[in-house]
Amino acid sequence: MTSIFLAALTLVLSAGSVGHAQTPLLLTGGHVLDPTGERWLVGQDVLIVGERIVSVTAASGTTGPGGARTIDVSGLFVIPGLIDLHSHLLLHPYDEASWNDQVLREPIGLRTIRGVTAAEATVRAGFTTLRDLGTEGAGYADVAIRDAINMGLIEGPRVFAVTRAIVATGCYGPSGYDPRWQMPVGGQVADGPIGVRIAVREQIAAGADWIKVYADYRRKPGDPSSPTYSQAELNAIVDEARSAGVPVAAHASTDVAIRRAVNAGVRTIEHGYDVSDDVLRLMRERDVALCPTLAASEAMARYGGWKPGEPDHPRITKAKAMFARALRSGVTIACGSDVGVFSHGDNTRELELMVDYGMTPTRAIQSATIVAAQVLGEGKQLGQLVAGSYADVVVLSADPLADVSVIRNPVMVIKGGE
Repeated sequence: MTSIFLAALTLVLSAGSVGHAQTPLLLTGGHVLDPTGERWLVGQDVLIVGERIVSVTAASGTTGPGGARTIDVSGLFVIPGLIDLHSHLLLHPYDEASWNDQVLREPIGLRTIRGVTAAEATVRAGFTTLRDLGTEGAGYADVAIRDAINMGLIEGPRVFAVTRAIVATGCYGPSGYDPRWQMPVGGQVADGPIGVRIAVREQIAAGADWIKVYADYRRKPGDPSSPTYSQAELNAIVDEARSAGVPVAAHASTDVAIRRAVNAGVRTIEHGYDVSDDVLRLMRERDVALCPTLAASEAMARYGGWKPGEPDHPRITKAKAMFARALRSGVTIACGSDVGVFSHGDNTRELELMVDYGMTPTRAIQSATIVAAQVLGEGKQLGQLVAGSYADVVVLSADPLADVSVIRNPVMVIKGGE
């Protein structure tokens, strides 16, 4: 089987793009994850034409439609392309350059080129869709990367862009400089119900698929986070975005800010480290999803000198406690890693930590497939291997429902039939 698979894969790769030429592609004989994400359909054929899956059926032993390229994946495990709902293509790990230096010192051209390489690393790691939650001072470069991917100019995942993110005056970085100087800010500064509506309109006009707001942040270096927007301002952001059919994500760690954001009608809460049980219940009632960004907490602990095997760093202790409360609450938990704080292509670390902190492997994979697709409003377009869905497929050598770490080494990744 292995030699047949490698020969077929070599044929596909040497032929270049297979999806857009409309040549059917048949993956035959694999263990295919069923639409619920809970069990394997054994010995299945996945037929792809163009960028869509045409059928998932029991293997027939035939070679598929005339002219189809056939790849034998017998004994391998076939899952939907994975989704990370919290990424930053325009950032790179903070042990390479601090956030301040990236925002203030690195030219946007260089940062955009880094974003192109980050996009390639992401899709090759099996994450075929990203919600990119802010360019952090790089303007609308995420829209350019998204559009270049869609035009086939560069390789990368499907990108849902938020552009600049919305921040309140004095409530975002870079900060800590002599107040005589007007420093660039890593988001779009807007205040008051009218000001934030203008910002939402500007970002949507520039190509934003989502809006992101910082509902809390530290006011100056060393301070703890505190709520930065009033209920009226958050209401205005969500109302304006909703008028355009655009959902809102809220960066929020403090309980007060999370409650305000949920009451305003945001779709997701990012981080949520100090959320209370009462607010988790409110999130569950309002169908607001949590993106826990566990991998970012671990990365920041490492940058602070912590090493795996040592007693938990306070950041990790807080993340573990929050995640345990979230699991007990029944709130929707979607995969959102904050990749960019750590290396692009290492998105699987979020799933590994979810499992380490108490989630089953099955639920962890669902968080990055069907759950994340529902959060995006994509339904059966993404996150499932069913007729009519995008042909975003990851082939693995072992069962990820037993060990999610096998995702780290995909045998093959297909995005939109390519």
